[in-house]
Amino acid sequence: MAADRPALAPPPKATQVETHGVEPIPAAERTAGPLDLFRLTFGGANTIATVVLGSFPIIFGLSFRDALFATLLGVVLGAAILAPMALFGPRNGTNNAVSSSAHLGVHGRVVGSFLSLLTAVAFFSISVWTSGDVLVGGANRLIGGDGGATPNDWAVGVAYGIFALLVLVVCIYGFRFMLLVNKIAVVAATALFLLGIVAFGGTFDPGYPGIYGPGADAATNALYWPSFVGAALIVMSNPVSFGAFLGDWSRYIPRDTAPWKPMAAAFCAQLATLVPFLFGLVTAAVVATNAPQFIDEGNYVGGLLAVSPGWYFVPVCLIALIGGMSTGTTALYGTGLDFSSVFPRFSRVQATVFIGVLAIGFIFVGRFAFNVVQSISTFAVLIVTCTAPWMVVMMIGWVVRRGWYDSDSLQVFNRRQRGGRYWFRHGWNWRGLTAWLVSAGLSLCFVNLPGQFVGPLGDLASGVDLSIPVGLGVAAVLYPLLLIAFPEPADAFGPEGPRFVRAGAPAGIPITSEDEKPLLAEEVTA
Repeated sequence: MAADRPALAPPPKATQVETHGVEPIPAAERTAGPLDLFRLTFGGANTIATVVLGSFPIIFGLSFRDALFATLLGVVLGAAILAPMALFGPRNGTNNAVSSSAHLGVHGRVVGSFLSLLTAVAFFSISVWTSGDVLVGGANRLIGGDGGATPNDWAVGVAYGIFALLVLVVCIYGFRFMLLVNKIAVVAATALFLLGIVAFGGTFDPGYPGIYGPGADAATNALYWPSFVGAALIVMSNPVSFGAFLGDWSRYIPRDTAPWKPMAAAFCAQLATLVPFLFGLVTAAVVATNAPQFIDEGNYVGGLLAVSPGWYFVPVCLIALIGGMSTGTTALYGTGLDFSSVFPRFSRVQATVFIGVLAIGFIFVGRFAFNVVQSISTFAVLIVTCTAPWMVVMMIGWVVRRGWYDSDSLQVFNRRQRGGRYWFRHGWNWRGLTAWLVSAGLSLCFVNLPGQFVGPLGDLASGVDLSIPVGLGVAAVLYPLLLIAFPEPADAFGPEGPRFVRAGAPAGIPITSEDEKPLLAEEVTA
């Protein structure tokens, strides 16, 4: 109850380096609220990278009307899937990967850490590449350059380096500095996107027909539904990609906050991303109408710069800078935080610097040495495909556990201990792991990204990409069946017992230190 809440400590200054890692945030220091979660989640997606995702329905050949429907469907479904992932941070005071120990086991929680790491590096790279290219291209046009042609590699490299280092500095300072950046970014980027109404209002045609319809041949029209579903899934991948990271920010929300509030904050933040999504959708239609060669080449960024009026180059550059900072910080911060839990010898700051340097190195090598920009975009979609069933396991686990978790047992891995409520079998809960592995494996089989990656079952539905629906559905059915057929130990649940499933015999595994010496009760709770 709010009346029992301890006195809150004054919030630290934004320029004070955050010292907390994944250990539970003390109640007195949980000074954030659902609005802060909204700002961080929305700020992390209110970027030029989301704008690029918003252009895909048009690039896939849909009319503006159908592209709008696909975008709305993807955002709403993705937001609904994402929202429950905001519950774990306030309840446990730690990130979602650590909370997953309750369902995947003390050691099995590394699955969440691994997914977080890959997702963060992929989206950090995409953010730097996209924002850097737009920033340099816009500046090049602004000073009378070559009309949107690719700038010199040295200029792009300098932009990447400066941009990536700025993101790293914000992440080193931590949660409060990130929150400050996003408070500014949410308002500024939204205003600049809305300014696009003036910039493109005269050239936008809401009746843009796309390539499908009565005038198209049968072979082209046969691709309509694969294109529509694929566009909706690409849009949906954006909110789903935040699933592993919500706990990074919501852990500063007080435990007694009503559960619907952080869920509503996460849901509404994704609905708010319709601003950048619609910006990408509208401007892609403008490009397709006035400079279709860019759409044919899949070069939306070049097309955006080509059709933008001269006075809008500065706003475009600011969008790239501000929005990219938001996406980059939200991705890199969580990775550094979680890496410090997997390797406890690293502090949060040390882990953030280590991961940040590796990610920056990957950005330059991937862009200039191997040109894997297109490949990393595909890789990001595949990682999100694997993350979706992991999220389902977490949500079902929350329901059957009645939202009850033992914070000490969640921290066993981080403290290099053994045992506890979530030890299961040698630190692995094969029920949750099996549900995730089977679901993720089947999801990858149904991926259909033409010209990029097509799974062995990708053509089973006439080219329609069923990867995420299959992953979500299989996990939602398989995990409860495993819990029913093979009950978890009774001591994995709270005093009220499980919901909808039965419990097995208590395991009674004590928490022990590395030398296997049982800890005293007061040591466990210290």
